[in-house]
Amino acid sequence: MKQLILDVRPDFVPTLDNFVAGDNAALVAALREQVQRHDGSVLYLWGPAGSGRSHLLAAAAGLADRPVYRDAVARGPAALHCLDDVEALPEAALADLFRLLIGAREGQRSLIVAGGTPPSALSFRDDVASRLAQGLVFEIRPLSDAQKKTALLQHAHARGLQFGEDIVDYLLRHGRRDLPWLMAVLDALDEASLSLGRPVTLPLLRELLAG
Repeated sequence: MKQLILDVRPDFVPTLDNFVAGDNAALVAALREQVQRHDGSVLYLWGPAGSGRSHLLAAAAGLADRPVYRDAVARGPAALHCLDDVEALPEAALADLFRLLIGAREGQRSLIVAGGTPPSALSFRDDVASRLAQGLVFEIRPLSDAQKKTALLQHAHARGLQFGEDIVDYLLRHGRRDLPWLMAVLDALDEASLSLGRPVTLPLLRELLAG
């Protein structure tokens, strides 16, 4: 019978402090400031999948008082609206976002919007894209391998995972390049170690990657 494991590891909560900034220190500082603004301004951050934009958006929302998160519809007294994957919004949600952008100053609201491309490359209604481009726009700069290693070790520590740096070094050499996938492999490696009753070793990692 497969051993049942009680998972008592802490959940990983995205914050600006546990985001490995690399060359994105100015973006992190701007996000901290944006959370405090209630002036109708918008900050737009963009980068490919796996760049950390969802982490940053969730972290910023976590600093605000009752933010509206991942929703273009203005509701309630929230002073900060955080919207992810803006390029995937349907037409009705784009209309809601346009109204929010228009009325943000009067309602003393601010916005943080994230997408996969800069505003100039968004393939939807120009009135929304142009207003997003009028605010602060930041590209999320990719991490170096050394910075990814720091992020992975930090993630492992936050999740209570125990293994040597050789595991991370091997994963960076032989795994995919995007950070969420690398973190997911570490979590899967820990699950395999617990369920099989085996220590976290390079042979176990090789088996996991081969499977």
